[in-house]
Amino acid sequence: MIDLGRLRVLVAVAREGSITAAAEALHYAQPSVSHQLAKLEAEVGVPLLQRMGRGIRLTDAGRLLVDRAESILAQVESVHAEMDELAGLKTGRVRLAAFPSALATLVPLAAALITDQHPGIELALIEAEPPAALSALRNNDVDVALIFEHGDPPQADRRDTTMTVLLDEPLYVVTPADRSWDAPRAELATYADARWIAGCERCREHLVGACDDAGFKPTVDFETDDYVAVQALVAAGLGVSLLPGLTLVANRHPAVRLDRVPGLRRQVLAAVHGKPPASRPAQVLLDALSTTISEPNWPSETAPQPPNRP
Repeated sequence: MIDLGRLRVLVAVAREGSITAAAEALHYAQPSVSHQLAKLEAEVGVPLLQRMGRGIRLTDAGRLLVDRAESILAQVESVHAEMDELAGLKTGRVRLAAFPSALATLVPLAAALITDQHPGIELALIEAEPPAALSALRNNDVDVALIFEHGDPPQADRRDTTMTVLLDEPLYVVTPADRSWDAPRAELATYADARWIAGCERCREHLVGACDDAGFKPTVDFETDDYVAVQALVAAGLGVSLLPGLTLVANRHPAVRLDRVPGLRRQVLAAVHGKPPASRPAQVLLDALSTTISEPNWPSETAPQPPNRP
């Protein structure tokens, strides 16, 4: 009989492209991954991998088994979901990975609702940017991943993943409150000669693309995925930035001005592994998010009164 744990290891190796990367993704020691693969090859009686330099390549048998394994593992998750449904989900654990501004704004009300309606369920929260959150979802480290997309082509690896759109966020140009501009403040081209402060890697990619559409290449002097730090740098006069609404709902510096950029948005989505229906724990969390998420009171575009500077 084929061991399901070893099937998960094979799927991870196929997705990550090497045994080392799979070990890191699964939080296993590399020798353990190699041992599990050797055991799996012994179980099926044929080679599954070919070593190619520092990487690996699946054999024909390996590709076939990976395709079947993904379906088998999804069916096993579905069986667990049905058993949870029959048991009424009186106890259990649901795990959520979410990016920082969602954890600060969208998640608390959903978490409180789960605690109230399902007191026997433990909710585990993990902070992760979208690529890491989706990786954790694929590796069965979490049940739901909250991610964002900027309206650009979706992230490449969505195999066996179901996405639910939860919210559309506006995007704002963030500038020092005491700085005047001669051109329209909501147009990115106004800031073609400014220094820019960029966020996470995917946010920077979106910033560069948006500025390119506006006819210029931004000069990025600072990068940080801490949206509180971004606003502090802007307030200090070190540059301008582009931030989504949730980061500003979570925290707004008193010495910055916000100008909403027409046509730019960011979608917040909930991702679960497999095709519908989701596992019962994941569905409880999805229902809580859908129930509690509403259109936030987006920040005003007028600048607050800046503090007096010495």
